[in-house]
This record gives sequence, C-alpha cells and structure tokens, in this order.
Amino acid sequence: MTLSKLRNPLLAAALACCLTAFLTSPAAAGIMGGLASAPDPGTIRGEELGRVQRALETEIVRSALEAHGLTTREARERLQAMTDEQVHLMAGVSDRVLAGGDGGGAVVAVLIIILLVLLILYLQDKKIVIR
Repeated sequence: MTLSKLRNPLLAAALACCLTAFLTSPAAAGIMGGLASAPDPGTIRGEELGRVQRALETEIVRSALEAHGLTTREARERLQAMTDEQVHLMAGVSDRVLAGGDGGGAVVAVLIIILLVLLILYLQDKKIVIR
C-alpha cells in the first residue's frame, strides 16, 4: 500500500525532471561552409612561398645564407625555380625555424624559477648542503 502511494509522485517527479532537462537545453543552428574537394594548387604554393620567404627574412637564416655565399636575391630566385614538392618541404622546415626562436625566453624562465626556489628556501630558513 505504501508503494502504490509513492509510485505516482515519484513518476511525476521523474517525468518533471526529464522534461525540464531536455526541453530547456539550448539548440544551436548554423550554415556550414563546404570544403573544396581539390584546392587550387597555385593558392597552396603561394601560401607556402610566403612562409618560406618569412623564414628567409629572419636574421639567423639571412646570416647563414650569407656565410654560404648566397644573397637574399639569389635565394629568392632559387625559391621561385623550385618545384611544388620542394617548396612544400621548405615550408615545413621553415615553420620549424620560425617556431624555434632564439631560446632567450626559456633561459629567462629557468633563471626565474631558480630564483623563486632560492627565495622560498631563504624565507623558510632552509639551507642546501652539498657533500
């Protein structure tokens, strides 16, 4: 007799929770753009040439080219004469050159971390003993 009295209120509460959860959830709609099945090879080559030229404009690459006897103009002429595959390979390598940086930020970060550790040890009256 107790179960039958609880069945209807529990069913009503469960139904109310489900309807509240599912009917109040937001819906989003929009138009999706289509992808080209075969992108224009000229556009891809142009983007990759731009990436390689940005890498050639950095001071590190320019000084390395000059050390090997190439001027910036000669390097650009040779870049224009490359095939699409060679330009693609050069673009991949130039991305790694641009991403590398000079490493100055990493050195500064390590020095700051060391100083913070030493400061914390000093404030806690701890000493480092090397035997």
